[in-house]
Amino acid sequence: MKTAACICFLLLGSFLGAQDFWFGELEDGAGNPGFKTGGELTAGLLIFPGELHDKGGAVDWGSLVSGKLNFDASAANAEAVLHFNLSPRSIRSLAETSGDLFQTPMIIDELYLRAFLGPLTLETGLRKLAWGRADIQGPLDVTNPLDYTDLTNAGDTMGRKIARPMIHASLPLGSFSKLEGVFIPGFQGHRYSLDQEDPWYPRAITDNRRDSMIDALAGELALFDPTGAVASNIKSNAADMKLTEADLQTPGLEYAQGGLRFTTTLGPADLGAQYYSGCLFRPSFTLKNVDNLINDLLGYFSGSPLQMPVPVPLLKYNRYHQIGVDWGQVLFGFSFRAELAANITEDLAGDDGTVYNPSLAWSAGFDRDLFGFTLFVEADESIRLLNGGVGSNAALDTEAGIPLTATALTAQVSRTLLQDNLELKFGLLWNVETGDLYLMPSVSYLMGDLKAVLSGGIFTGKDGGELSQYRNSGYIKTALTYSF
Repeated sequence: MKTAACICFLLLGSFLGAQDFWFGELEDGAGNPGFKTGGELTAGLLIFPGELHDKGGAVDWGSLVSGKLNFDASAANAEAVLHFNLSPRSIRSLAETSGDLFQTPMIIDELYLRAFLGPLTLETGLRKLAWGRADIQGPLDVTNPLDYTDLTNAGDTMGRKIARPMIHASLPLGSFSKLEGVFIPGFQGHRYSLDQEDPWYPRAITDNRRDSMIDALAGELALFDPTGAVASNIKSNAADMKLTEADLQTPGLEYAQGGLRFTTTLGPADLGAQYYSGCLFRPSFTLKNVDNLINDLLGYFSGSPLQMPVPVPLLKYNRYHQIGVDWGQVLFGFSFRAELAANITEDLAGDDGTVYNPSLAWSAGFDRDLFGFTLFVEADESIRLLNGGVGSNAALDTEAGIPLTATALTAQVSRTLLQDNLELKFGLLWNVETGDLYLMPSVSYLMGDLKAVLSGGIFTGKDGGELSQYRNSGYIKTALTYSF
């Protein structure tokens, strides 16, 4: 990562020097170069009222001060963008991603160069790209993983995106159409907290998943292991296993990705279609050494049971192809949008438990100003196909025990008062099948360049849900932000 950053800085420096940039605002006019700086500084406090963990108490002291620093340079035929996220957590990520060309440190928000080559626009660098029309969880937004190490900003999709090294080109086709292409040389999955004492540690998709696989395997071994020696050994070893950064690494160009997207306008409707070949951002969670263990068992314990290969959790990112379409249109004062995608994985027979099954995914939503309120609603669903080829054994199938459909409903209602300086907002995220909820109330007040925000988060629902796992991570957040 250091190498990639140095190259980008050198490109930026050469570009600035060649174009004779300077600080300050310039007069408007075609072809005038300019250099602008901006950003924000936030002071606040994040408090977890519940009993979260022994170390660190119930206050996130790392949230006291954070900021953003932006540098934007422009000329007649090019633009350069360099944006930083500044916080203790993002600065620590520099050490975690040091030397890895395919992992983006949290401190870099975006860093790229945009060139205007006639009708063609070419961008290269660390970039956040939005494909599709959905605002929150659309299936067509496939180029950038998300950061799940802080769920207090769950409604800020662009803010949670992780910039990826990419080459992105766009070409207008007539007055109402555009063709885009993207190539991403490496891969990074969703970013999760790996600290088991962190309030955002994803226990439901790590520890709980691991435990269910181990329990299922122990049950299968009962016939061969009447004394329980092997099962006890497996559980003992699994209890000490923790996910590490090494578990989430990917080997470079083997995971290269790319795609094409076409958008156009027909009458009142905005339409799009795309093809993408890449990797699913969420890894499959399987067991390594299961085959060796079963072979040894069938050999009637050819060696000592306690020295047999112990299955260990294994993370694997699955390659897939996506074909998708989207639509957007204003009808009766409502701004509607919808997406539909087919995700085709390598498990076309449905019998490979280490690979996610193919799936269909759709998203539909709208927003509307109504009686002084702004209302936003979006529904997203994934439907698993070709299920049943492996069975319901959690030790053999990464999707065992998971519902065939995963449906999420996101809604937000807001109202501004006092000449739009005061904003009241309430949002929710509901996972329908598991019945768990994330409630997000907030109030903010704008005073010129200062903005004061008081917000909170409440997690509730049935045990085992991906939202209810944070039941003890409910929070109260205060922040005072100065924008410059």
